[in-house]
Amino acid sequence: MSNGVVVSAAVEGDVDEAVVRKLIEHVGAMPGTIYGKLGKASLRAKIAGYNNAARHAPWIVLVDLDRDYECAPPLLNTWLPDPSPFLCFRVAVREVEAWLLADAQHLADFLRVSRSTVPAHPEELTNPKVAMVNLARSSRNKAIQEDMVPRQESGRQVGPAYSSRLIEFIRSSWRPHLATQRSESLRRALICLRRLTEGKVR
Repeated sequence: MSNGVVVSAAVEGDVDEAVVRKLIEHVGAMPGTIYGKLGKASLRAKIAGYNNAARHAPWIVLVDLDRDYECAPPLLNTWLPDPSPFLCFRVAVREVEAWLLADAQHLADFLRVSRSTVPAHPEELTNPKVAMVNLARSSRNKAIQEDMVPRQESGRQVGPAYSSRLIEFIRSSWRPHLATQRSESLRRALICLRRLTEGKVR
């Protein structure tokens, strides 16, 4: 049931948008307009504007750590040393795929793979996206393989419907409260959002 709070957001891409919508709904709020979706460089270029908007209304900005820094605090401090009180500026360690891998049982069921093949410590992975593709490669469902695994000659990192499949998983099966047990950065993001929607700003 919604608490009536509307949270706007800015993200890197479509999968991140699905994640943010799920998190906002999970804490009982309503997703507002989702901005960005043009990649990390664009998000950084506009961060000051999003921060300004968050002076008076709830916002969440989500960015991947990738391999830019060893941990989240240097990225947060470099991008935005003085975040507005209504802004949750959160970093997925190292990619948002780690947050999805953290719900191991539901992901295994969705991808039709063995639960034991899902990495136990997703935030320690150098490249969670590669781990996700490798899981799909071992799927018992041929359609999942074709959608998520890149064709050898394509030169791409992921398959043609990789994002669509992850969005399907997020909407239908992903359970953020379970994933927090294996993802500290996700746990912190949910805590921040809950505090924001309860009016407990910094």
